[in-house]
Parts: sequence; C-alpha cells; structure tokens
Amino acid sequence: MSAPPLVVRCGAFGDVVMVTTMIRLLAARYDSKVDVIGSGGWTPPLLEHEPALGHLQMLSSRTTPYVLCPSQWDLVRWLRKRGRGPIYLCDKDAKIRALLDRAGVHKDDLVERLPSDDEVDGVTQLWPDRWISMGQRNPAHPYPVRDDIDAQAYRLPKLVVTDSSRRELAIWREANGLQGPVVLFQPGNKRTHKRGDIATRQHPKFWAPENWAATAQAIWQSMPGAQVVLCGSPMEHPVLEEIRSACGSDPRMHNLAHELPSPRLLALTETAHSMVSVDTGPAHAAAALDCPLVVLFGAASPKKWRPVGPGSILTLGGEKGEESRVSDIPADAVISAWQSLQDRR
Repeated sequence: MSAPPLVVRCGAFGDVVMVTTMIRLLAARYDSKVDVIGSGGWTPPLLEHEPALGHLQMLSSRTTPYVLCPSQWDLVRWLRKRGRGPIYLCDKDAKIRALLDRAGVHKDDLVERLPSDDEVDGVTQLWPDRWISMGQRNPAHPYPVRDDIDAQAYRLPKLVVTDSSRRELAIWREANGLQGPVVLFQPGNKRTHKRGDIATRQHPKFWAPENWAATAQAIWQSMPGAQVVLCGSPMEHPVLEEIRSACGSDPRMHNLAHELPSPRLLALTETAHSMVSVDTGPAHAAAALDCPLVVLFGAASPKKWRPVGPGSILTLGGEKGEESRVSDIPADAVISAWQSLQDRR
C-alpha cells in the first residue's frame, strides 16, 4: 500500500492559507487524508483542524546546516519510514530538494510546479489557481487516483475555526470591551517593521498613520459604535501605537498586537464586520473566512497575490508594478472602497 499524498509547502502565513486548496483537492482525488511538510509557528493553528490533513511534519529551518538541525533529521527519518507515495513539491527550494534526496525520495513520486501552472495564455495566475492546476497532475509512478473530480470546486481557500476558539473569543471580547461591530486594521506584515522606523517608512507596504486614522474616522461616521482593532505581531505594537495616537487615542481604537494568537485572530476575523489590510497573510485568512475586505497593494502584483474567497474583496494599488507603493494610495480611495463594502453587505 502506498503512503498518503504529501504536500511540501514551507511558506508564510498567507502561503499556508492558499495551499489549503491543493490539500483539499488531493484529499478528494486520492480518497485519503494528506500529509504536509511545513514551517513556521502559524502553520499548526492554520491547518491542525483541517479535515483533509493527515500528518503535519514541521521543519524549524531550511537554511541551518543539516548536522545542526534536529528537525531536519526528524524529517528525513519520517520520510524514509512513510514509504513511497505521491509528493507535491510546492517549494522551488534547493534546501528542501536536498532533504528529499537525503531521504531517498524517488523522482517518479514527485509532482513539481511548472511554468504552465503560473501563467496561462500570457495571463499571470493567482496562487490558489496555480495550486489547483498543479494538484490535477499525477506523478510518473501510477498511484491510484481519481481524475473525475471537479477541481474548481476546491479553488477557494478555507480555514476551520473551532467552537472552543469561538467560546474563548466571546469571553475575551467582553473582557476587552469589544462589543458591537468590529473592523480590523492590518497595517503591516512580517517584513514591514523589521529594521527600525526609517526602513519601515520606506517599505512598499507602509501607509502613514494619518491615513489609517482618517479611515477610522470615516468608519466611525458611518458606524459610531464600531470598535477598530489594530492587528499585528507583538513586535509591531509600537508602530500600531502610532496609529492609535494619530486617532487621539480614541477609546474605540484598540492596539491588540500582544493579544492575537492565531486561533483568536481567526475567530475574530470570522465574526468581524470587515477588514482593511495591506497585502499580507491575515488578508488571505479574512478572504477565506468570508470577512469583507479591502486590500492595499504595493510592489507585489495583485494579479498574483490577490486574496480570493466567497465574499466581497476589493483591491487598490499595484498599477505601477514593482514601482508601486501603498503610500501612493490616497485615504479617500480606501474610504470609498470600504464604504462600497457596506453597500455590498
């Protein structure tokens, strides 16, 4: 008997959200749960409750030398033990490929991403569409697989929020005075605030605190009882505090960078009125959880990175390609986009 299908994707928060499309498609095609090799502290909370997930094998580092990285030893041992089966290698990474080679993975078991997955008739494909395209191919070795599955039924990323997370969220919201509609602001991503204030302001995804404050004021004009939650990692707390200060420390704005572990963030996003975000992982989670969404793009192309989901998603920026900056997007345009979300709701 062959091993279950395996997906190799050591990506950032949004990358993991988007690859759920392939995981669910492969589970249907192979009539089996799907094993995953992943990395990063965000991966387990994003995937651990996915019904299609089999075993999740975590890798702490791809760049650490093999002799110094126990998680690489564990990965190689696990691959050798699990035996042969179809492997969908999403990462074009020499380090990952070296680990697979060390484990003796057979080349006929591999399905790798092709240029035809990334671009069709000269049109750049979104990441979920790339994974759906790749997930429809079979390895050279003839494993039992169904080719009559409607792949497009799995195109939209999905995330699972547990009832326990919902209950915990309700208690936490009451303790923090977050009653009424909640609008989420996601001003940064993991690269935006790494190198101090000057580098932050020069980053393509930086949007001035005054712009966030103007957007919040427009939201309060429309919904005076709305609570605006500034989302981010603990290291982003000082930057988010600049935005809160730009609003005159209005009690309806909350800097909760220290209080949003992934399960709580997902549960909060699921119930939020809407989100305004730069192009980053939580925006993809919002799309997957049907939270109405406005996304601000800088140098990354929305043709490749735009979130997809069942609800209302509006994107701004990115028209100048790699020269694009989120700072070029006027606050009025974001406010207008958010107001149009209101109309769609």
